Amino acid sequence: MEKMNGFESSKKSDSDSNKDKCLSDDVIINLDQGDPTAFQEYWMKMTDRFTVVIPGWDLMSYFSDTKNVCWFLEPELEKAIKALHGTIGNAATEERYIVVGTGSSQLCQAALFALSSLSEVTPVSIVAAVPYYSTYVEEASYLDSKLYKWEGDARTFDKKGPYIEMVTSPNNPDGTMREPVVNRREGGKVIHDFAYYWPHYTPITRRQDHDLMLFTFSKITGHAGSRIGWALVKDIEVAKKMVQYLTVNSIGVSKESQTRATTILNELTKTCQPQSESFFEYGYEKMKSRWERLREVVESSDVFTLPNYPQAFCNFFGKTISTSPAFAWLGLKEERDLGSLLKEKKVLARGGDRCGCDKKYVRVNMLSRDDDYDGFLHRLATIKDLKCIVP
Repeated sequence: MEKMNGFESSKKSDSDSNKDKCLSDDVIINLDQGDPTAFQEYWMKMTDRFTVVIPGWDLMSYFSDTKNVCWFLEPELEKAIKALHGTIGNAATEERYIVVGTGSSQLCQAALFALSSLSEVTPVSIVAAVPYYSTYVEEASYLDSKLYKWEGDARTFDKKGPYIEMVTSPNNPDGTMREPVVNRREGGKVIHDFAYYWPHYTPITRRQDHDLMLFTFSKITGHAGSRIGWALVKDIEVAKKMVQYLTVNSIGVSKESQTRATTILNELTKTCQPQSESFFEYGYEKMKSRWERLREVVESSDVFTLPNYPQAFCNFFGKTISTSPAFAWLGLKEERDLGSLLKEKKVLARGGDRCGCDKKYVRVNMLSRDDDYDGFLHRLATIKDLKCIVP
């Protein structure tokens, strides 16, 4: 078996049967959703260190720390978040309020509410540069709020009045590093989504220092089921408004999930020390390998395109590394519907039209289980010439 940082590429107990199914032409491979299960084998090797036991009498109250702006944030989780950011060097936590949420999706909605409710003029325009994370459209439009309104591509936005620009960096779906594109003017606010600004995906070139930054537990470690995210917020009034939204929406955040996240984040920080089985080293090698294999398939045909990413010096690893995004922005050289083409191969991917782009592009989840990813590459490699495929 191939080894990666001391970890054999072993599958879960039923992996052999899953692999047979995924490589069968009759089984659907769903790479539309960003379900981050790629790192499961690492955690299977660490069962004792990361096991959490909660007595039946513990964690019964709504409240964690009534003196904190975010009164439902467990103090130990706050310490763990600060310690991890300090070790990685990817975000400033000093003089900031930490707001915990049920994943960064809930925090994004809380941030939209907070910033727009503090605006003197409503509705506030919500924009993001194409290609953008498709869920931003849903989050900004679902409630049909009078406080804010989705206005589309930030690059073409020229409407007067207050606005909020969503900046995801590295970007979901295309993996590029992003900065705001709207010319800053009075009434303009930015929400920086750094879900993927971790060293197994991209070089850590600087410590991010912005007014409102979002992070998510799921995309760091793969523990999406715990539903934990956090915001680093400079302005206390914005933090209070976010907490107000979260209080009305869910009366806080699960303490069981916070306890599990605390244990894992603390151990994650420990693995960054020398002589440890580093999760980020493991994750980087795994993602790098997946991207190398995908590029081999793409380059062997005259059909597909992929973005090229520059290498950069990573402050965390102390060396120059490549970028290996959590999603692949796969395109066609011809003007065809790539999503429909892949669907014929029973592969589901998110269409570029949902990200504000052409249907010749799709977003492919690079964080699936090994079996699904292997099956995807196998099927992709069978598409050699579009002339042989009926439009």
